[in-house]
Amino acid sequence: MRGLDALMIAPKINLSWLARTDRVDNYPGLKEVSGADLLKAFEDQAASMGAQTMHGTVRQILPTDSGFMLLVENDVVEAKTVVLAMGAAKPKLLPGEEELIGAGVSYCATCDGHFYKGKSIAVFSENDQGVEEAEFLRDIVGKMDYYPVKKHDVPGDFNVIDERPTALYQTDGGVGVETKETKRSYDGVFVFRTGMPLSMLLEGLAMQDAGIAVDRSMRTNIPGVFAAGDCTGKPLQVAKAVGEGNVAAIAAAEYIQKG
Repeated sequence: MRGLDALMIAPKINLSWLARTDRVDNYPGLKEVSGADLLKAFEDQAASMGAQTMHGTVRQILPTDSGFMLLVENDVVEAKTVVLAMGAAKPKLLPGEEELIGAGVSYCATCDGHFYKGKSIAVFSENDQGVEEAEFLRDIVGKMDYYPVKKHDVPGDFNVIDERPTALYQTDGGVGVETKETKRSYDGVFVFRTGMPLSMLLEGLAMQDAGIAVDRSMRTNIPGVFAAGDCTGKPLQVAKAVGEGNVAAIAAAEYIQKG
């Protein structure tokens, strides 16, 4: 758009409510289309106009002198602007998790793995992407317990704890993991979900009610960062999300062109 490069970053498997909707009746001009087909049409059209797609979960967004650095799984992406469009779903944190972010709880193996060289960690994972992160961590740490929070394929040589974590708590120099069955202590805990808590994703991002605070140009309180769709609040409808996405894209392009 406007001669600029665009990269769409999203998980390889789309678990959004729209992707799982059998029939959408309230999108203008289309009748009885499935959510999956609608998303495929959106993606195909964007690709035909030059947009690129990268599969993965954004772990953290960091401002730089020239724009932003995004940590996507174990890769780094640089961008001049960022448009947040992660939908309305917010990860449900465990009791005690938010208080321990940055104090024993991490969401990025590449960022924080070296802090736990030779130490003990727990890995909570909802999917195969967590397996990749855990394999990276296993070569660094001294001991690793793997908690498959949701069912997925796990390597046979992982030390799997087939118990669901129910809470986290601070211990002397580490993090305690509580399950219905028992309690265990670790030097650190790594959590891998399909979504990230906004407080970890982008520090200082302002919220309003249940959504990201934006103005009429979809600008957030952080210069160069825009937001669109369900993540900005109600109504949670595709037509609203598409309209906001259009406004955000134009505003982001103007932000870059103004320098």
